[in-house]
Amino acid sequence: MKKILIVDDQQGIRMLLSEVFKNEGFETLLASNGAEAVQIFENNMLDCVLLDMKIPDMHGLEILKKIKEAYADLPVIMMTGDSDKEVMNEAENCGADYFFAKPFNILEVRDTVIKIVV
Repeated sequence: MKKILIVDDQQGIRMLLSEVFKNEGFETLLASNGAEAVQIFENNMLDCVLLDMKIPDMHGLEILKKIKEAYADLPVIMMTGDSDKEVMNEAENCGADYFFAKPFNILEVRDTVIKIVV
């Protein structure tokens, strides 16, 4: 079973994404902050990470850098409610694979994850 880590401080978004991917046969692991996210990716073999850019205790870019240092080939999809081009360029330079602006189309997110992990 493919594993996806969903990192977002908004419980509603975590639950929505989790439900969508469980329905597609994925195992979902959820984190509401950077510390949880780091602990989960360090202790699990993941197939994809959905990562919000703004997390209370750690910026999404910091988490992205930690993920890519440990697992350079692990696909990371960034989610952001802020379309700051400079931040998005930095995320791309750090290895982000895809970006979705909030509010996003859940079917596009689902289809992108399926495309890159299946």
